[in-house]
Amino acid sequence: MTNSKYLEIDEVLKHLKLALDQHQPFSLIRIGDGENLVLAQDTVWPMEKVLQERWAVKANFGQKGLFLPNTELRDAVAVAVSKASIIGILPYDDESIKAPSYMKRELTDQVFAHYALAPALTCHACLNRYMAQTPAFWDILKNRRILLVTRTAAEVKSVLETEPYGLHIAHTIAFHQYEQMPETLGWIAAHKDDFDIALFSCGVNAVVLAQQTAELTGKVGIDFGKAINIVMFGKAN
Repeated sequence: MTNSKYLEIDEVLKHLKLALDQHQPFSLIRIGDGENLVLAQDTVWPMEKVLQERWAVKANFGQKGLFLPNTELRDAVAVAVSKASIIGILPYDDESIKAPSYMKRELTDQVFAHYALAPALTCHACLNRYMAQTPAFWDILKNRRILLVTRTAAEVKSVLETEPYGLHIAHTIAFHQYEQMPETLGWIAAHKDDFDIALFSCGVNAVVLAQQTAELTGKVGIDFGKAINIVMFGKAN
């Protein structure tokens, strides 16, 4: 990732506001330990090794919104990384997420090399958490029609529509599981004139959904991740 430009939050927010104001497609996606593991399946790691990781065990207990192996999702995530506007990646020696170091930036570099991925614009993989705590981000979202896609969409909607947010949540989709992807993307494509920006908090699935939303609708798709927890509970985990 030698030629990528690393953006700070104010620069990312400029890109976001410009896309919304000018009605241009824009997607922000993020690669953390879960995305790394999904991308590593039978590419840089044997499947057996992937399935032994604690994250994979949790996924197969139904805690991550997907089950492994899933090479279809692996390939879809790789395509999303190749097409998204800005890619969040973990800096070297990052301590902001709790995961073994070999599953963080080291593994990102390996899977990106395998897929020959070289994003032009990158930012911190946890930028979503900073955005949730930045008034300027919420100001950009005021008076926009927002699509909210997450497991507890109805509950989050009621919080975001009241103060201090005061947002207009135009639609919600309760997204639980990878298998909902085709139906969700179908709905999004059919309702592209009904929203301006979509926030996705549904694990690794959000990477594909955010990028595909921008591509299919010309709108803005944000992989919002655990930032939803900051809105609901005041902290990410």
